Amino acid sequence: MKLTLVGGGGFRVPLVYGALLRRESRIPVDEIVLHDLDTDRLDRIGLVLEGQAAEHGHRLPFRATTDVEDAVEGADFVFSALRVGRLEGRAVDEAVPLAHGVLGQETVGPGGICFALRTIPVMVSLAETIARLAPHAWLINFTNPAGMVTEATQQVLGDRAIGICDTPAGLCRRVAAALERPPEALWFDWFGLNHLGWLRGVRDGTREVLPDLLANDVALEAVEEGRLFGAEWLRSIGMIPSEYVYYFDFGTDTVDAIRRGPQSRGAYLLDQQAGFYAASGETPQEALRTWRAARDERDRSYMAEARSAAGVDGTHAEGGEGYEGEATAVVEAIVGDTGALRILNVANRSALPFLDRRAVVEVPCVVDRAGAHPVAVGDDVPDHARALVEAVKAVERATIEAALTGSAALAVKALALHPLVPSVTVARRIFAEYRDRLPDLEARFAWV
Repeated sequence: MKLTLVGGGGFRVPLVYGALLRRESRIPVDEIVLHDLDTDRLDRIGLVLEGQAAEHGHRLPFRATTDVEDAVEGADFVFSALRVGRLEGRAVDEAVPLAHGVLGQETVGPGGICFALRTIPVMVSLAETIARLAPHAWLINFTNPAGMVTEATQQVLGDRAIGICDTPAGLCRRVAAALERPPEALWFDWFGLNHLGWLRGVRDGTREVLPDLLANDVALEAVEEGRLFGAEWLRSIGMIPSEYVYYFDFGTDTVDAIRRGPQSRGAYLLDQQAGFYAASGETPQEALRTWRAARDERDRSYMAEARSAAGVDGTHAEGGEGYEGEATAVVEAIVGDTGALRILNVANRSALPFLDRRAVVEVPCVVDRAGAHPVAVGDDVPDHARALVEAVKAVERATIEAALTGSAALAVKALALHPLVPSVTVARRIFAEYRDRLPDLEARFAWV
């Protein structure tokens, strides 16, 4: 089996390789191909992978290439982990709206829209290459913004494009621990869009147990989202939202917290990862240690701006695997035809009846050799969540169309429609500054 990782020089690629090493008995990979446009980054990551293989005692064969057709041809699975514009672009994505008093975040708000505008054309081109050279391949997408990118690539690949995110699984694990139950013994009723999801219910086979958790201040305090949103608010809405919903529920607080900080998340990661990639002369074992130290520092600072806004002390703590675990779990379920349950980004069909069947949503799915099949969520979605999902889906649709047509008017429309952008005037100013600071956008988007 051939597995291709597009964005193979990315910082988190060793997480994927490690997950494949741990699952080598269940995922029979014959060849792993890392594709990236930067040979220095490929070399640096390749050194880390050699360190992992030596530590594991077995090497899964991998090679690197800058030729996307070579990487994709004949692949069975293509993992996508691109960052178009690199971290330099992310820093601009976040800085521009903040200058106008609007949230600056990688995937939520204007930053996510700008990220999508430059990412979607590249990802659709990749999907077309897959359709031509590996028509039976599955695209497992964790390129952000994952929901929009998955919906755009499904226009080419249909249901063979599946979006993954580790946010729902992480929250479900934390909730299970607070309930003192194993996650596999519970059913998690999740609905929404990528980075806009809610845990509406938890069932143990006999009854609904989420109300027990919501009523227990001590148990809620053990869940990061309980500390972030506060027990009173969670009881008011009767659900536990994804951590990214904090940016909608407490938008002004977050903007103030980011402005008080020394730098945005993107600027911090740009500085931190530059040090990792600049290192040279290390053995594979030394490169692995350097990477792990950088990863630990990165993980501790995750969602720091939201914790600061909420007045929550401490650092982010995540047990279990992240998005690499979600991606490889989907591969394992398809290869093994297991019918595993995973929360994924897939075409809605009828899971959320208030959205059309092509809209990509984030819901529980049964995964087997035929792909990911969404489970019906139903009509009883709380009104406030439904309204927000519908509003953000309209933004996503406008963004996808703008990205594929190069229409500046549609890009401004997407920004202006977003619930976190206060006016059309502000949307115009944000887009104009994005074009001024990002040459790729200036070249692609003309005022018409």
